[in-house]
Amino acid sequence: MPEVNYNDSINFLKKLTLRRVWNASKVVFSFYVSRIVRKPVQWGLPVSISFEPTTSCNLRCPECPSGLRDFTRPTGMLKKDFFRQTIDDIYKDLLYLIFYFQGEPYLNKDFLDMVKYASAKGIYTATSTNAHYLTDEVARKTIESGLDRLIISIDGTTQEVYQQYRVGGKIDKVIEGAKNIVKWKKELKSKTPFVFFQFLVVKPNEHQIEEIKKLGKEVGVDEVRFKTAQIYDYENDPNNLIPLNEKFSRYKRNNEGKHEAKNKLANHCWKLWQANVITWDGMVVPCCFDKDASHRLGNLKHQSFKEIWENDNYKQFRKELMSSRKNIDICANCSEGISVWK
Repeated sequence: MPEVNYNDSINFLKKLTLRRVWNASKVVFSFYVSRIVRKPVQWGLPVSISFEPTTSCNLRCPECPSGLRDFTRPTGMLKKDFFRQTIDDIYKDLLYLIFYFQGEPYLNKDFLDMVKYASAKGIYTATSTNAHYLTDEVARKTIESGLDRLIISIDGTTQEVYQQYRVGGKIDKVIEGAKNIVKWKKELKSKTPFVFFQFLVVKPNEHQIEEIKKLGKEVGVDEVRFKTAQIYDYENDPNNLIPLNEKFSRYKRNNEGKHEAKNKLANHCWKLWQANVITWDGMVVPCCFDKDASHRLGNLKHQSFKEIWENDNYKQFRKELMSSRKNIDICANCSEGISVWK
């Protein structure tokens, strides 16, 4: 479920239907029943889904498997026909659709057509971009697509700082792309998308937190938010990315001076009840932390979405999570509930 801001809450509420409310109610109730009886009970279908437009990316970010070209799974582009077929199957219960997993969504030439298709089904749509492809023409098409939320990743206010994490990126292009979006939103008198700068706080840029707030106001985005960085080898932090300010870190120093995850990993996870991720080639995985799709719960090329959501693989995964979540590799570095601040 999205974190709904006052400025776009009305738009979000417009997406609600009696069927979607009823489905969401079943999901919430089953989650709390599961916690009480201490075994998985699953009613309803996901409220939120992430669909991966592509695994390709133009940048080389050091903690990103897409940027590092470090996937063991196949790479490619989401096909429009497969996307439409899946959406036709699930849209009546689905409230929130994120066009993002790995890669840069705008590299898929059919991306905005897919956004328009989902928007026409009354689904709240969102995406995250590094903004290098938001030309004047693409910005206008983005507004016209009906996209509800646009997250622009901008991890620095100067080129020198920005490029330390966004390797290969150009801060001027990000700012230009954001300005194009703001311009066309005004030109077309559109209330959507809700646009915010997302600032991934790492050691090289943490001194620019106040500067990014000022830049956000200058450009005219709706909000600036700060996100903590997932560091794979956080005990050693080889890229020296963990910020000194622990407020903006997923990790803290223990008595031995080593970093450890803040999250204590209780044996439950809201995401496993209300959301999941679909890769570009139709694999269904538990959540966005399974970046290499190592926990494949089903394949939409061979089964319907409902069949996968209720299959034995999903039941077993939820059961393992509720008995010993810390032993699931993708959960060990999870930041559920502590990742974003305004």
